Amino acid sequence: MLTFNADEVTHGIQLAVAPVFLLTAVSGMIGAIAGRLARIIDRARLVEDRARDSTDQEFLNRAFKELAELRLRGRLANGGIALLTCCAFLIGLTIIVLFVGETTGFQISRWAVGGFLSGVVCFLSALLCFLAETLIATRLLNFDMPGRR
Repeated sequence: MLTFNADEVTHGIQLAVAPVFLLTAVSGMIGAIAGRLARIIDRARLVEDRARDSTDQEFLNRAFKELAELRLRGRLANGGIALLTCCAFLIGLTIIVLFVGETTGFQISRWAVGGFLSGVVCFLSALLCFLAETLIATRLLNFDMPGRR
């Protein structure tokens, strides 16, 4: 029969709460990247629709190039969301491992360290995907007015 010491349970909860702050950051990043992905999809649909109705070869070439960049941006955004989801899962497991390790006799602190560090690596990788996507997005910007130099 398992018996729980109130001090151990309290300490376990305190240990498990710290990674929750990372989960808050992860959820914010997922929201930001999901918003960017929605804009990418909307823009791709618009460019595709305009390209279907156009016979101007110059416009079609620009549209094809833009769609290729939008596809890459979409893949980076999807990769970022996948990495953030993996991060959230690993941090959730870390919370469980910390709590179980603190409230029972199991010595699984190495699992907690490994899970937390893996989650942080996923988070940092997602940030790199986000950076790459935004760099590609801003590369499209050409602050010249048409017909003016």
